[in-house]
Amino acid sequence: MRLGIALLVALFLGALAAHFLFEDRGYVLIDYRGYLIEMSVPALLFLIVLLYVAVRGVALLWRTPHRLGVTLAERRHRNAGRELTRGLMHIADGNWAKGERLLMRGARASDAPLIHYLMAARAAQQQGSPERRDEWLRIAYEATPDAEKAVLLTQAELQLETGEHAGALAAARRVLDREPEHPVALALAARASSAAGDRAALAALLPKLHRAQLAAAELEQLAAEGLEVPLADAELTSESLALRWGELPREIRRLPKVLAMRALALDRLGRGTDAERELRVALKRSWDPTLVDAYGKVRATDGAKQLKQAESWLRERPDDAALLIAAARLCMAHELWGKARSYLESSIAIDPAPEAYALYGNLLDRLGENERAALAFRSGLALVDGRALPVPALEPPAD
Repeated sequence: MRLGIALLVALFLGALAAHFLFEDRGYVLIDYRGYLIEMSVPALLFLIVLLYVAVRGVALLWRTPHRLGVTLAERRHRNAGRELTRGLMHIADGNWAKGERLLMRGARASDAPLIHYLMAARAAQQQGSPERRDEWLRIAYEATPDAEKAVLLTQAELQLETGEHAGALAAARRVLDREPEHPVALALAARASSAAGDRAALAALLPKLHRAQLAAAELEQLAAEGLEVPLADAELTSESLALRWGELPREIRRLPKVLAMRALALDRLGRGTDAERELRVALKRSWDPTLVDAYGKVRATDGAKQLKQAESWLRERPDDAALLIAAARLCMAHELWGKARSYLESSIAIDPAPEAYALYGNLLDRLGENERAALAFRSGLALVDGRALPVPALEPPAD
């Protein structure tokens, strides 16, 4: 619309100018340093237009190489983007080799070469080529030195997947040296330490482990693993336990497995009453089978009161299999064999578990019922091996 109006205006002005120019062509005289140039007005206008076109032509020719370079660069970038998209699609389909080739082909011209190289490293690993994977990671770092952290995290993740635990831990530690609370690096370092069986390295991460990018269940398991050796140390004292406990953040101290381990450590130090009290408070705050199991294993000075507490919980939770086992343990500690038997049989009826069968077998063996004890032990082993689906609960003896 605007172009059409402009053309109409130009035609009108041209026609108007031509009318006056043809009626009187005019006369132009230019005197410059003794040189005289004579021409008509139309000739002058023609020279001006010709000069303008020449200047524009020269400017266009001057800019052409730059424009051509920009156009070619844009085309390469578009092609690189298409190669990246196609490569990722092939990787998503499990076609690792073709995906790697496409990523490699578009990497140099890409605005984001790091993505190409890191994804190519993953593709190489999926093809069972750790050497090529490491080469892609090296190229990724050389191409984008500022992305060292991303390269190291990818390296740690990939090495962890292939069981290269020492390498994964080293890569994660390099990130932690610069950012001690980096959530992904903490998670990778903890997983690598756990997989390598390096409990000392895992224990060193505990003060910051709550900041790791971990699911709640995995965080709890790793924290428990990290505390397993120090809390089971034969030379553990109340002072060293308090020191170790004080180093842990509140988020770790409140984890059920960690609380249970502390309670059992207190019990081994002869502080069963303290252990019972801490477990009782924790269970009032949050009911958890791990804490219930630990409650049945610790021994407070007033064992009758502890048993009474467990039985009061049972009145509220009569179908809690873990609580029934804990109550049975406490009864066995006080040689209340009949109660213990009843609790164990109820637990097995509700939720057959190897631990319940083992305790039941020990109880029956103590009562001289050897055949039934052997059956209980076999039933528990069958559960462990997965050979019994389901294992029937043992029937109480006939009166």
